[in-house]
Amino acid sequence: MHRITTAPVAPIPARTRWAVAAGVGAALAAAWWLGDTAPYPYAQRGLLDVPLPFLTADRMDAVLRPRPGERILEIGPGTGLQSLHVAPQLGPEGRLDVLDIQQEMLDHVMCRAERDGLATIRTTRSDARELPYADGTFDAVYAVTALGEIPEPDRVLREAARVLAPGGRLVIGEFFDRHWIPFGRLHRLADAAGLHLTERRGPSPAYLARFRPCRADAPGHQSERLAHSDRDTNDGEA
Repeated sequence: MHRITTAPVAPIPARTRWAVAAGVGAALAAAWWLGDTAPYPYAQRGLLDVPLPFLTADRMDAVLRPRPGERILEIGPGTGLQSLHVAPQLGPEGRLDVLDIQQEMLDHVMCRAERDGLATIRTTRSDARELPYADGTFDAVYAVTALGEIPEPDRVLREAARVLAPGGRLVIGEFFDRHWIPFGRLHRLADAAGLHLTERRGPSPAYLARFRPCRADAPGHQSERLAHSDRDTNDGEA
């Protein structure tokens, strides 16, 4: 019988290990970036329930300021992470409308709402560029990590301004991904849509911003106030 012998395996140099790890990381990042399609695919819905830095529920409440009895519209609810948080704050006399282009997402939101006993959420399948609501319908409109996934975000902002009641508010939340809208660009789009900034929280890669329709007698579209605690002076816009 022949004894099989093996030569000792030389250890892999640390530099090589780091190079391999970096290559794998780059490949995974590229797959995530290139595979991030719009609208967000329902098959990957599990990621939509992961809380994002700077876009926490507390910050959302502070910027959106939902109140009992209000009627609010959410554009692009995903699986309902924000919907299930906002709707209870509107009380039994309030109403949360959620609008999405994908029926699967809307069905998912309603399943979760029924499970939690929420009867004040209404769904609408439609294009956010042509909102199927009358002028001045809503006390507030919000879209969290959704605006950048919709073609022609300028049209979405104009439609949001149209359906807001006098004194209403629009809240946009953005987080850095392939469809991220830098704050500087959003500010310009909002300004062109007749919306002025009243508050912003978080840096450009992960921020919440509140706007209101500009008054007809306002001298230009100037911001009333910026949040001072965590305002990022560099928008990081490409």
